[in-house]
Amino acid sequence: MDRISLNWKNASTRAVGQQHGVSEKDLAALAGPIKKLTKQFADQRKAGELRFRELPYNEDMLDAIESQVEHFRDRCEVLIILGIGGSALGNIALQSALNPSTYNLMSDRTRSGPQLFVLDNVDPEMIKATIDHLTPKIKKTIVNVISKSGETAETASQFILFRDLLQAKLGKKYKDNILATTDPSEGTLREIVKAEGYRTLEVPPGVGGRFSVLSAVGLFSAAMCGIDIQALMEGARDMDKRVKEPDVLKNPAAMIAAVHYVLNNRGKNMSVMMPYSNALYYLADWYRQLWAESLGKQNGLHKKNVFAGQTPIKALGTTDQHSQVQLYREGPNDKVITFLEVERFSSKLTIPDSMKHVQSLRYLAGSNFQSLINSEKLGTEYALLESQRPTMTINFPVISAQTVGQFIYLYEVATSYMGGLLDINTYDQPAVQLGKDATYALMGKSGFDELNRKIQAVAKRDKKFTI
Repeated sequence: MDRISLNWKNASTRAVGQQHGVSEKDLAALAGPIKKLTKQFADQRKAGELRFRELPYNEDMLDAIESQVEHFRDRCEVLIILGIGGSALGNIALQSALNPSTYNLMSDRTRSGPQLFVLDNVDPEMIKATIDHLTPKIKKTIVNVISKSGETAETASQFILFRDLLQAKLGKKYKDNILATTDPSEGTLREIVKAEGYRTLEVPPGVGGRFSVLSAVGLFSAAMCGIDIQALMEGARDMDKRVKEPDVLKNPAAMIAAVHYVLNNRGKNMSVMMPYSNALYYLADWYRQLWAESLGKQNGLHKKNVFAGQTPIKALGTTDQHSQVQLYREGPNDKVITFLEVERFSSKLTIPDSMKHVQSLRYLAGSNFQSLINSEKLGTEYALLESQRPTMTINFPVISAQTVGQFIYLYEVATSYMGGLLDINTYDQPAVQLGKDATYALMGKSGFDELNRKIQAVAKRDKKFTI
């Protein structure tokens, strides 16, 4: 099996100096806490906690997903995913990483599955354009609504719209075109399922949305679109073996957390993920939610007002060499930068030598785009080191279902380690609810009248502050 690897040398003091790097002394100080956390995680798993860690071993879940794929595949030309946050980002990341960027533009004959549209926003223009596209194919459109509760305003509103559209076009058979991925026993969506008779998959109990990509939440659309979900899980299981290691120097998840923890304590409160591959770009999107929602906490487990967390940022190599690296090199030295590098692309794509007579372009003649993009990555890494900016690299030997499965599991566990070092609750998200409640209030949901009145003061436009 091809294995991804972590190289953290260029975040060490050897590379960027004592002030900006991680030293052997720093890691020695964290050896005990990392060993303790590793045992804690093992004990929690035995007690039935950290259920996201068990997803790669859940054969019953995989059988249920594959059963639904078998049921829907032959009559599905368009697959609509209704979800937001963890119910959407994983779907997008898997699709982008493991299917061609032109997937939706390919013919039905050459595509490995249906066209896929993940509606991760309530932008009316986007939704209307999607409806206009699928209407001629409505009989072969399957809608997968993903929501643990069924009450999230974005997903609920989309579901009502698409349910009614299917019902208007298909009559009583509309329910045959809906799959609900939701809580196995309770919640508004589960009640609707029972009343209307949709086929279902389960949002696994005890698994938060941002940790749910390796469940039915992310795997149904992947399998429908021809991605090998068994290989994804095989990769995750392989990584699970590696991240059980109590020695921080041998555990890539622990090392990712240790580097970020040490440097966060030195004022590097931003974490940049910069893939040198368009296919991996949306893994950085997925990472942003995982890192931000898990680690951004006002209160710790034992202290109040710790205001923990780093701000995750995504960048794309080589594109953002020309938009962000100026800041990264000469702006505040407040970032840890992680490159995602692909060793062997599926296509090298030769650069023609037809311009070799042009002296300034001769160096490109007969080379290839794989060499170019990897040279760009190394050049950027060198330039950042010259400015004492710490970097790490995740190396993908190839982009495959196995290596993507490894990456996802690696960063889920790294997030657990980071939360443990920060002494916070990694798995809750208390600050999210007020924004949801405010939306309920503004949309007229019963019981939110007082909050609505408070919000109106914010909505009021004062001419003194309007230009």
